[in-house]
Amino acid sequence: MYAVIESGGKQYRVAPGDTVAVEKLPGEIGAEIEFTKVLALSRDAGEFVAGAGLDGAKVKGTITAHGRGDKVIVFKFKRKKQYKRTQGHRQDYTQVKVGEILA
Repeated sequence: MYAVIESGGKQYRVAPGDTVAVEKLPGEIGAEIEFTKVLALSRDAGEFVAGAGLDGAKVKGTITAHGRGDKVIVFKFKRKKQYKRTQGHRQDYTQVKVGEILA
């Protein structure tokens, strides 16, 4: 059984027991969290449900960590104009361990 959820404008394929890093969410480590925006669901019987058949479906999980991703360097350069700009970025994330999928 697996589900496709949306969090922070991105979509994730999750199954019970998976650990997924999503955009930063409010909450302490060890707190329970629910993802109510379920886009698709696959049941054990090979049945695939999407769209209107997902009313009330949700995915429960536990926050296991907060962190920051790897640094991404953005470098802008225009030749012959002496223009150079360097900027770094590290995205915050929350690590969630998926508990159960309720359909």
